[in-house]
Amino acid sequence: MTESEIQLKAIAALTALRGGVPQDYVSDLLGEVIPTRFLVPDTDDAVEVGAAVLSQLTGPVSALVRGFMLAFETVANAYDQTEPGAPTEQVLQALALAIAGDEDEDEGD
Repeated sequence: MTESEIQLKAIAALTALRGGVPQDYVSDLLGEVIPTRFLVPDTDDAVEVGAAVLSQLTGPVSALVRGFMLAFETVANAYDQTEPGAPTEQVLQALALAIAGDEDEDEGD
């Protein structure tokens, strides 16, 4: 799968979630970008085998992240042009504070 195809999967996943498609379907869609087979060296060295697998995962995962970032940047730019009252940075800061507050509550339990 090419980098562009993987980026399109990320955008399709976000579009599907916003459209109400079940999360299982979206998970399956994203799972299509992860290799199901890996070429590993013929060795007993677990570090070498792990490094080989990791190097084969890095490309697809990086392309997926770039797809999410591209989609976010596009939506954020459109939002900022139409919603001058609450810029994207403020929305993200509010989200970060909410997540941090949730973590604080979890630690207090």
